[in-house]
Amino acid sequence: MERELTMEFARVTEAAALASARWVGMGQKDAADDAAVEAMRSLFDTVHMDGTVVIGEGEMDEAPMLYIGEKLGTGEKPEVDVAVDPLEGTNLVAKGMPGAIAVLAVTKRHCLLHAPDMYMDKIAVGPQAAGRIHLDAPVVDNLNNVADALKKRVQDLTVVILDRPRHYEIIRQVRECGARIRLITDGDVAPAVACAIEGSGIDMMLGVGGAPEGVLAAAALRCMGGEMQGRLWPENDTDIERAHKLGITNINKLLTLDELVNTDDIFFAATGITEGPLLKGVTFNGDGATTHTLVMRGKTGTVRFIEAKHFFAKKPKYAIKGVY
Repeated sequence: MERELTMEFARVTEAAALASARWVGMGQKDAADDAAVEAMRSLFDTVHMDGTVVIGEGEMDEAPMLYIGEKLGTGEKPEVDVAVDPLEGTNLVAKGMPGAIAVLAVTKRHCLLHAPDMYMDKIAVGPQAAGRIHLDAPVVDNLNNVADALKKRVQDLTVVILDRPRHYEIIRQVRECGARIRLITDGDVAPAVACAIEGSGIDMMLGVGGAPEGVLAAAALRCMGGEMQGRLWPENDTDIERAHKLGITNINKLLTLDELVNTDDIFFAATGITEGPLLKGVTFNGDGATTHTLVMRGKTGTVRFIEAKHFFAKKPKYAIKGVY
């Protein structure tokens, strides 16, 4: 894939972030999500690629846009697979809480795990601790190994965990080891990626979250040399059937980073909607708005943070609430 696509994908997530940011704190998560989906879908139409959604808003009968199997782009080469989450953290936007992002990952064909819409148990670290973790290892072993790799005391590690009853035992064990915990209410893509960003203050992510989100995070971590492992975490027979339909026959298989994303020919882009550990949120002013975007290219390992100023006098469609 050509490097020029980097900025094209940044424009796509910027559009989604600008659209959904109009709904921050309004208590209307569906409206915020709809705005992000419509904006992202519209910008994809301008990108020179032949794309197919492999992780998106659901099946065709569940979502009007960005559904699994939908074609994106102008139809020209390269042929690519696309994973999207136009608004990762709908509740965060509705409540005006930190950490919401618009995010996508793009690879050449057949290189992303077609993760079903279900849960996944995950562990993620940055490049310094790659090769020092295992999803099935005791919490204390993982913490000690990561601390050793980072040349820190365990007490100086910060671990991000979703604040859910299913994680109470993990939380207890991490606290017993003396490590610090940052509990989050929603949105685990940004914290997983932040593990690989120097100065983010996050060293590890643990616990069960969305499987599609796991693949998105894995794409970013592969670009940066980090590591993620996962295992699907079905709640019922419907989840198992959904996985089988996507060709996943061994539901209990440990998924390595290579199995989540099996190429370095990756683009990853994320734009902050609300302030978080990874990205600044959208800020509006009298002339327009400012966005903060992270873009990566796996082939080169290049990581860019882009602060963009958008002037609504020249982009009037961005100035209307609820419209991208």
